[in-house]
Amino acid sequence: MSFTYPAALFALILPAALLLHVWRRHGRRVVLPFDHGQQKRGVGLGFLINLAECLPALVLAGAITILAGPQRLDAPKSRRVLTNIEFCVDISGSMIAKFGSGTRYDASMAAIDEFLDYRKGDAFGLTFFGVAVLHWVPLTTDASAIRCSPPFMRPGSTPSWFNGTMIGKALLACRDVLTSREEGDRMIILVSDGNSSDLTNGNDMELAKKLKADNIVVYAVHVAGGSIPDPIVNITSITGGEVFNPGDPGALQSVFARIDQMQGTRLEKVSAETLDDFWPYCLVALSLLGMHLLTLFGLRYTPW
Repeated sequence: MSFTYPAALFALILPAALLLHVWRRHGRRVVLPFDHGQQKRGVGLGFLINLAECLPALVLAGAITILAGPQRLDAPKSRRVLTNIEFCVDISGSMIAKFGSGTRYDASMAAIDEFLDYRKGDAFGLTFFGVAVLHWVPLTTDASAIRCSPPFMRPGSTPSWFNGTMIGKALLACRDVLTSREEGDRMIILVSDGNSSDLTNGNDMELAKKLKADNIVVYAVHVAGGSIPDPIVNITSITGGEVFNPGDPGALQSVFARIDQMQGTRLEKVSAETLDDFWPYCLVALSLLGMHLLTLFGLRYTPW
């Protein structure tokens, strides 16, 4: 038990002094002069009257305790740890290749849209890349901007200087976005269909070490036929993620569901909050006040 204003409890000396006065005082003994009567001492009745006269002092003690601001600790709780997820989507010309009934780009954005429903409460960002990098949506818990983005950056409608694939450059740009957030876990989901020249000659290992040092996990989705490029495998494995190679849109959606399971929601214990605890003291003080009002109807000393 704690109090907001503990110094106010020194005022409890006053009701304590009143209680002492009630039980140690003399006088107030009324004798009725009945002829030939044998009057009892009235010890029991006097005891009850003293108890009744203690009630105002106890009500005062309750009021002082309430003014001191009693507090209690709430039960410890768990809260969801925010995960900052940056989608890194390839919009090079090859992303308009056939994939199911649409293109690789369309299937990828549709799967991302469904993934957003899995991770409600997390922060999402969207980065498009080719040779250049464009941060389209900053990290936000409002996923509506990502859902509305597919028509605006469709491969084939982008400027010519976007043509090409620079995965290493894009991952470094996403790293800068994620490291700007101090709170929460960090994850990159790379969606691409090609290899990248800036990941050769050991650059992939150097990049993977940087990402790992910043606690960034990379998952990759290779939406193309053939084998997955070795640099992508290295980056995902070193950072603690995984790379997938879905063969159709249905498998692509399953991949995102799998990523959600692998990177599950993490809970952390938070310290118990301090809450005001007036209710029990108010209840006791009001009950004592009600009892005192009832005793005034007959259980009290009278001046006659």
